[in-house]
Amino acid sequence: MSLPAWLPEVPAAQPYPLVFATVSGAHLYGFPSRDSDVDLRGAHVLPLPEVVGLRTGPETIDRTWTHDGVEVDLVTHDLAKFCRLLLNRNGYVLEQLLSPLVVTTSPVHEELTALAPQCLTRHHGHHYLGFARTQWRLFGKTGELKPLLYTFRVLATGIHLMRSGELEADLTRLFAYGPPYLGELVEAKREAEHGAAPELATAEADVERMTAALVEAQAGAPLPEAATAHAALHDLVVRHRLAAG
Repeated sequence: MSLPAWLPEVPAAQPYPLVFATVSGAHLYGFPSRDSDVDLRGAHVLPLPEVVGLRTGPETIDRTWTHDGVEVDLVTHDLAKFCRLLLNRNGYVLEQLLSPLVVTTSPVHEELTALAPQCLTRHHGHHYLGFARTQWRLFGKTGELKPLLYTFRVLATGIHLMRSGELEADLTRLFAYGPPYLGELVEAKREAEHGAAPELATAEADVERMTAALVEAQAGAPLPEAATAHAALHDLVVRHRLAAG
């Protein structure tokens, strides 16, 4: 599904300058529905007085609104918080930072992207294992297709990341890691955001197999135990905080 043409207008309407804003969610994962909302994620820069003074600005801004019938969900973190999350084995922010669906960018965004490989660790596997467990439980409660696809998506992303050291969030590029019916599930999801999942006799076994593959890939991952970008990210935050004034 194509993204709205008016998305580039969103950054200028925000209360603080955006370092970047990208599209996340189902559009990034390769299976947006006709009625999918648009998930925008990014980072903003608080001015110096709102960091060092008594009245501090918001570390996180979370807004939801509707534009031309499309629901938009925007979440941005202040640059310092975003960098702390990057260093905290957080797969969400890595996916947001590296999303190819860029709404607005900046030189700071380019610096962050260049430092992303130094934030990757084998412990990011825990993020994807935990996310998969949560979505699988949700599927068990609702029977909806969406959490089932999310389960397969995060397992495939995690396996690929642990094996190759490359982050790929689009499930349609990762079919080789999953069962042969993934393409059919993606097509079904594109028709309805909250449709029921079809009967799949092997779904549980397929999830167990992919989970085991992720655990094995994590154990042998060609990734370091800890991020190495601490000093560089600290310098980046200080430089651009002072530049923002």
